[in-house]
Amino acid sequence: MIALIQRVRQASVVVNGEKIADIQQGLLVLLAVEKEDNFALADKLLQKIVKYRMFSDDDEKMNLSLKDIAGQLLVVSQFTLAADTNKGLRPSFSSAAPPVLAERLYEYFLKSAKELDIDVQSGQFGADMQVSLVNDGPVTFSLKV
Repeated sequence: MIALIQRVRQASVVVNGEKIADIQQGLLVLLAVEKEDNFALADKLLQKIVKYRMFSDDDEKMNLSLKDIAGQLLVVSQFTLAADTNKGLRPSFSSAAPPVLAERLYEYFLKSAKELDIDVQSGQFGADMQVSLVNDGPVTFSLKV
């Protein structure tokens, strides 16, 4: 699994002209599922994301996690993160999970995050989405498990 995590002041998702998700301070997670991924890897990535220290403390050091600040989480599926861009001018998506597996692990990831008492919102799997955000910092990290 691959996650591009961005510290945001605000983020939202629109599908077919309708806003389906909207958060304030927290993390926007763009999530890609690869062929070999499973529930254990989803759990490991989720724990890393919610504990990742990328919010500033009183000394302006990145020492606080999403849990520490009681921030919100917006998770959006983005299979293009699994692209192989090493050859040519067209990405290959051969490592991306098939849609059935990807959706199953994406939904599991969301359910597991909600069980951690985090305010979680999400995009719509497989939809054409417009994602808006105000990146705070900017602070962005790429995580892979």
